[in-house]
Amino acid sequence: MIAGNIFRWIGSLFTDLLFLPFNWLRTSVATQDFGWWISNAVNWFFLIVLLFLFRYWMNESRRFVKEGTEDRS
Repeated sequence: MIAGNIFRWIGSLFTDLLFLPFNWLRTSVATQDFGWWISNAVNWFFLIVLLFLFRYWMNESRRFVKEGTEDRS
């Protein structure tokens, strides 16, 4: 019973609160000029963050290889 209430609460949190900005983007902003670009700004932001983190990971990997501390087992 408690688990069902927790999952309902999580579903309500996402649909009623966290997705409100996306609904606003979908209903009002996407129909205007440059709507596609504005609507996908979130995707562009996530892509930039992903590329930054990938670059950081590769630099750290290169550093471990140069120091000889990489676990190759």
